Amino acid sequence: MGIRSFSGASVAALALVLALPVAIGNPGFTSPAMAQGALTKKQSDALNAYNAAVKNFEAILGQRRAQIDARQPLPNLPGQALYLARNNMLSTYKDLTDALPSKIGGPNKYEIPPAYFNAATEPLLDEYRKLFDVMQAPPASAQKSDTPFKDVVGLGTAIARAKGLDAVNAEAAGRITLGLFFAETNGNQTIGNARSNKYKGSLQTGTSEDLNGGRKWAAIKPLIAAFDPALIRRDDKEEARAGNLDRRFNHWTSVRNALMNAHAEVFPQVPAIVKTLPDPIDQMKLFELIQIIPAPTKSALKSGNLLNYRISDPRIMGFLRNNSVFTFGQADRARTSATMREILDAMWLFNAKFEQALARFGEIKAGQKL
Repeated sequence: MGIRSFSGASVAALALVLALPVAIGNPGFTSPAMAQGALTKKQSDALNAYNAAVKNFEAILGQRRAQIDARQPLPNLPGQALYLARNNMLSTYKDLTDALPSKIGGPNKYEIPPAYFNAATEPLLDEYRKLFDVMQAPPASAQKSDTPFKDVVGLGTAIARAKGLDAVNAEAAGRITLGLFFAETNGNQTIGNARSNKYKGSLQTGTSEDLNGGRKWAAIKPLIAAFDPALIRRDDKEEARAGNLDRRFNHWTSVRNALMNAHAEVFPQVPAIVKTLPDPIDQMKLFELIQIIPAPTKSALKSGNLLNYRISDPRIMGFLRNNSVFTFGQADRARTSATMREILDAMWLFNAKFEQALARFGEIKAGQKL
């Protein structure tokens, strides 16, 4: 979470367009005055809530853009208000389409289910992503890679091989790892986090997680050296380059340590995971859950009945909601439990990210630099 300027004139023009009373199934708002006679109170309330949520989202976007363009100091966690406003817009639209199913519109470029998103508000999400790109830009000291996607796949594959996987399953682990990179940062290197002061870097880890991963890497490094000395030479080069830098701000070491901290121990289960979840996007979603809710996900893997494993802990359901799972609309938020299959299906906001990862992976296999 993409950098062209969104000018004050553009914001004003967008606000004017959004203010026009047009049917929800088409661009813009629905005017309560136009439809009031045909609506029940529940439907009218849902409509008013959605219109207010769009206005609020647009206002917060405009405020943050004005602060950035004026080079004003931003508040702590400057992305949190934007994130909550975006979520409220999607939530209230889902409540509206639940109350008025006829208002479900057409597809959108973000591949959000149409029941949750009015395609007319795509410009707001465009600006949302651009603002996050600015607010989460890497620090000046960050060390990027010229081959960031290839690095991610190479590290994931090598670690999987060191964990005992054959070539086919190690390749699957590398593909899954690239999915994690897109899920966490949209494929952007060594970024900050506009919603957290803790998580940073290419796979968004905390300091203690990064250090733990570094220790685990030191232990596995001799195994990798035995079959991929070139990768270890690259690792030595990146370590020397990083010096005293926070390892999360060197792309190579950031990915390496994050994988060793949270995912490497699960790599031996990749063959069984691929058998249970033949869809590569489902595989990526499962490993993303190791980022979001690691302990329950690992328990589900050990259960012998992965897809039917049910999570009911309110705290864990809260973690899911904070990461855009069961977040949007009253019906989703009312859920008190879910199976892993239901959770994977509810991770639709990640689909477009994982499709990008799959496309990049195909390009890497075709020999492109990336």
